[in-house]
Amino acid sequence: MGESLQPLYVALVAFGVSIIAGPFVIRYLRYLKFGQTVRLDGPRSHLKKSGTPSMGGVLILLAITLSVMLIGKAEGHLPVAIFSMLAFGTIGFVDDLINILTRKSLGLQARHKLAAQLVISLLIAFYALNQANLGPELLIPFLDKTIAVPSIIYVLLVVGVMLASTNAVNLTDGLDGLASGAMAIAAIAYALIAVRVGATEMALFAGGIVGACLGFIWFNAHPAQVFMGDTGSLGLGAALGVLAIFTRTSLILPIIGGLFVIETLSVIIQVIYFRLTGGKRIFRMAPLHHHFELKGWEEPKVMIRMWLVAIIFGAIGLLAVL
Repeated sequence: MGESLQPLYVALVAFGVSIIAGPFVIRYLRYLKFGQTVRLDGPRSHLKKSGTPSMGGVLILLAITLSVMLIGKAEGHLPVAIFSMLAFGTIGFVDDLINILTRKSLGLQARHKLAAQLVISLLIAFYALNQANLGPELLIPFLDKTIAVPSIIYVLLVVGVMLASTNAVNLTDGLDGLASGAMAIAAIAYALIAVRVGATEMALFAGGIVGACLGFIWFNAHPAQVFMGDTGSLGLGAALGVLAIFTRTSLILPIIGGLFVIETLSVIIQVIYFRLTGGKRIFRMAPLHHHFELKGWEEPKVMIRMWLVAIIFGAIGLLAVL
């Protein structure tokens, strides 16, 4: 099997696992009555989604793990990448489970969720710091050069990357197919970058993400048969973070993940402006995709246009490395 084609094989296997296992996972989630609880303060068009099976992220994480383990080898940073994804996915799983059992869209308390994320992020940071081919060096965008930073700065950066990427993907997961499609686009970019920088095992990991997300879109496309939930969004966000860290491209992640950055900034801006003005809003609703929905855009239109934005950012990110 040609090494250069292995990421493609992993993607195909992950896609196949998602497509084949999808109906069984969805049926089982329905049997368990693991349905989505929709917030009453969200767009009214989303109320009809209440009860749609959630926690479908289990399918994504399963497809990625199986495909990578089947085609790849437990070498390099691959085991740590998979562990990171599954660890954050577990946090999301617990969060989803609490939502479902309490029938409230609240989940884990913010401080408990943040504490768990912080512990895992620190483990990843100290692991990367002690790897000769990783920390504390970073690739500088568009210059094809690396820069060494002090160890404490590197640890803080890695923790920041993990926390930001996981929560940014989580915020973006608000429309059918949006987060899974944007993740597939970012992972395609990272597969090419990983090959470029010689991180072949990360190319396999990225390939698994692409295939699993595309397979999930088959069931998550509007109108969605299943949602990924925090299980999927936190797991995928962690996967995106470790792709950046293990390819030394943390400084390029904000470009490749530009859509996720925009979605997150829309929430931050909305909250700050609301507090400063005593209740006024810049956007009709945040994250940004809900703003466009409330302006009258149909959900598929918002999704496709945001995919296009993600493609543009992914292309710019590639230019920063290739």
